[in-house]
Amino acid sequence: MMAFIRTNSKNEDFVNLVKFLDADLKIRDGEDHAFYNQFNKIDALQHVIVAYKNENPIGCGAFKIHPNNTVEIKRMYVSPKGRRLGIASKILTELELWAKELGVKKCILETGKKQPEAIALYKKCGYTITANFGFYENVENSVCFQKLL
Repeated sequence: MMAFIRTNSKNEDFVNLVKFLDADLKIRDGEDHAFYNQFNKIDALQHVIVAYKNENPIGCGAFKIHPNNTVEIKRMYVSPKGRRLGIASKILTELELWAKELGVKKCILETGKKQPEAIALYKKCGYTITANFGFYENVENSVCFQKLL
């Protein structure tokens, strides 16, 4: 049975899942990891979804509120046991529903070119590639997406 809870970045299950995410990204990003890691702090995220399968934490995602009714999707992760089951899509949908409830009109996000699974997920979920924004503006290995809600 699947369950999705709304919480914040103090949630212990979220913190533990992010440790696995960071370990994976450290390998994928290689020498670029330190650059990306500085933008992935979780100490102040107020909008976090943790997915549970049979009461075990299996995935997570979060968003950070930006100006102009926009949120940035952050810290998306599904453990290897939960992959290819549609869990990431469901987490993303839950984040989008929560954002809509807050009056948000647009989601943005950044992922790396070395994360083809993430790129495929976002395209499948209706996100379109957009110009790199903010810290990622001139970063060749970043791909930024947006979706109007």
